[in-house]
Amino acid sequence: MAAPADIDRARERLVGVARVTPVFRSETLSRLAGREVQLKAENLQRTGSFKIRGAVNKLATLAEAERQGGVVAASAGNHAQAVAWAARGAGLRATIFVPQDAVMAKVEATRGYGADVRMVGENLEEAVGEAQRYVEETGATFVHPYEDEAVIAGQGTIGLELAEQVPEAKTVIVPVGGGGLAAGVAQALRAALPEAKVVGVRSARDGFALADGIAVKQPGALTGPLLEELLADVVEVSAVDIAKAIVLLLERTKLVVEGAGAVAVAALLEGKIAGTGSVVALLSGGNIDASTLITVMRHGVTAAGRHLVVRTAVPDRPGELLELLQLVAAERVNVLSVEHRREGVDIPIGATGIELTLLTRDEEHCEALLTQMRGWGYEVERLR
Repeated sequence: MAAPADIDRARERLVGVARVTPVFRSETLSRLAGREVQLKAENLQRTGSFKIRGAVNKLATLAEAERQGGVVAASAGNHAQAVAWAARGAGLRATIFVPQDAVMAKVEATRGYGADVRMVGENLEEAVGEAQRYVEETGATFVHPYEDEAVIAGQGTIGLELAEQVPEAKTVIVPVGGGGLAAGVAQALRAALPEAKVVGVRSARDGFALADGIAVKQPGALTGPLLEELLADVVEVSAVDIAKAIVLLLERTKLVVEGAGAVAVAALLEGKIAGTGSVVALLSGGNIDASTLITVMRHGVTAAGRHLVVRTAVPDRPGELLELLQLVAAERVNVLSVEHRREGVDIPIGATGIELTLLTRDEEHCEALLTQMRGWGYEVERLR
């Protein structure tokens, strides 16, 4: 366990290196959650995530013999960037192993910091295994993303900042993957702000790994017992919950976050955080690539009821489609796309299948439009 003195020393090492990231109050989130909500914006940290804190602290503690062979890391992206950046600053060679499906924006950033990047394995655990084999072969020093007291102490400096920035906080919500961030923050707050509860948030394994930064099967042997001891609760959020949180943060706070960075807000919005009083959601990172962000925005606005996709049929006569579109327009609905289908066993003879993608205001607006279309005599199937 990283002692308070270890976290204090880590903070001293990070002066002038890691940013003291800001805390923003969100009026929108406060209204939606029914309590005061503050956002700790580690997505604005150097390299785009909190990981630089642990990486810099770890490298600063290496003995000369440990520095000789360079450093090695395994990561889905953010730890990779942080180790590469810290190694460049320390004058060390860095070799980074990442899963084959890692986000390319993070991979390219890691290469940009001068690291030798090797894409191996289907998940983080396999990448870690390859990295450890490389260490055995070369004698390089392995920098684990969370199973390391110096790394945990570095992440714990966030807790020290929170104790000063938001001393009134009753609850702090932290993403949980391998557990290094949550363990560090919780240890720091137990000493500096003992009345605050720390709640961990995991991403449910429900398909698309939107929160790739915390896509770890379970905390490690070091972090696991710490989380059991220090966290007041651990909750889960789905990919859909995370997508909605990303969209809301982008639109209402103008903060860009990745999936792992949005889980704290997702848990808050889904009513999974117990208690009252001021709450801080930790936005752990902002490294989301453009293609993923586009996908998330589509899913997010659909989940929020602002995109409606419906299938119906109109008589195969001139003017029938125009009449339908005019009726829809009168309901203050914008048509984003129209697709025709004239063949298929589910399309009546003499009719044309129509699929409409519509821009709506919210879920209430969607339901009202569906009711209207059925009232006009159309058989309507909602696709999403």
